[in-house]
Amino acid sequence: MLRTTWVALVLYCLMPFTTTNAELTQDQVREKELAARSLRKAVEFFQEQVSVEGGYLWRYSDDLKLREGEGQASESMAWVQPPGTPSVGAALLEAYRLTDDKYYLDAARHTAHALVRGQLASGGWDYRIEFDPDKRQRYAYRTDGRSQGTNVTTLDDNTTQSALRFLMDMDRALKFQDAKIHEAARFALDSLIKAQYPNGAWPQRYSEFPDPKQYPVMQASYPESWSRDYPKPDYRGFYTFNDNSIADTIATMFAAARTYDETRYQQAAERAGGFILLAQMPEPQPAWAQQYDANMYPAWARKFEPPSITGGESQGIIRTLLMLYRETGNKKYLKPIPPAIAYLRRSLRDDGRLARFYELHTNRPLYFTKQYELTYSDADMPTHYGFVVGAGLDSLEREYERTKAQGHAPTKPNDDIRKPRYSRSLAAAAKLVRDAMDERGAWVERGELRAHDTPSPTTQIIDTRTFIKRVGILAQMAAIE
Repeated sequence: MLRTTWVALVLYCLMPFTTTNAELTQDQVREKELAARSLRKAVEFFQEQVSVEGGYLWRYSDDLKLREGEGQASESMAWVQPPGTPSVGAALLEAYRLTDDKYYLDAARHTAHALVRGQLASGGWDYRIEFDPDKRQRYAYRTDGRSQGTNVTTLDDNTTQSALRFLMDMDRALKFQDAKIHEAARFALDSLIKAQYPNGAWPQRYSEFPDPKQYPVMQASYPESWSRDYPKPDYRGFYTFNDNSIADTIATMFAAARTYDETRYQQAAERAGGFILLAQMPEPQPAWAQQYDANMYPAWARKFEPPSITGGESQGIIRTLLMLYRETGNKKYLKPIPPAIAYLRRSLRDDGRLARFYELHTNRPLYFTKQYELTYSDADMPTHYGFVVGAGLDSLEREYERTKAQGHAPTKPNDDIRKPRYSRSLAAAAKLVRDAMDERGAWVERGELRAHDTPSPTTQIIDTRTFIKRVGILAQMAAIE
């Protein structure tokens, strides 16, 4: 029942705000004030008790003694990968935009400065940021003036991209007057452009920039053969679609073009669009691989990610092509979509879903056993990875038709925010959120610390995702007009 209630609240946040009230009643004003006080209490708790120098993790034990991101974390560590530091910062910035309360702008700025301190000399971010002075010596943090130590920018899991988009949003909100934030954002953008391959792709991660001579521009093709045994490649420099890394980077470049009004960022996004066209495999499998080597052959990455056609990332690539068309109006981005969707429909499993991997040429679904042996059977798959994925092909086809009919429709910068109107559903959602808060300003819930020992050392946790959602609801209620 509780889970159903919170799902309903999340769905509520997607609804338009409508009301017939000409002005707020006394009761509605009181509800607004209660929401504003609860919002302040929640953010103060997160800033003063949970944060490490403006940075955040994913989950905490209710007493804050244990903490984690994707892995275990110490009290001096923050996480960049969503829903970590940039995600919290974006929620704080949105609270400011809704309420006009400078406290939340200052809180968001504090979080942005944490990301500035976590920026690497290579230009982007690792999954985590270390704030302990001694442990920071292991990293090549740009603000520390170090070039030695861990210096690997990662584009995996929207890590660098989410950090950069938040910094750009902060830069704009501060009218480009915070030199540290502005410089960090521009430095990161410059590094991404330098890290882009001649064909427009990006690697999954990098610590140095590519030599163009080593990366010829060519169309994707099938290798004559490929090893069924894992060859343990260094896949960090492969052209990588896995986990939507290129899609997230394209979206970041379009956002940069809007923020700074510079065409070179849109040009970088369009070069990446050109890579997507090059990477579409020939018939009879006109979709995409997770990653490609320098010869534009589908390639191994991790031991459970073989050279193959992907039923998962291919769907995300189609959405990226639609975004590219909307932003540029160039019809070349629409051309690959119908054959790709038709291929994916032909590849559906009997249960209506798609395999994550399809064998090159034969199109037989590929899976792995729990011992990581490549197989055609899905009877003994590991549970940590999605070897079977949903098929949103009907939705993709509708979006394709709608986008094609709409034509060129680039996203425009928008500094205005529409204040929500009072509604009973919003008031009810805000009351549930207020009532769920403890005396500290924390939302404690049943859950597990997944990166710790099994069974979890606690069943009472504080989840950053919950904070983000509930702060959003309170900020909306506190901003009603």
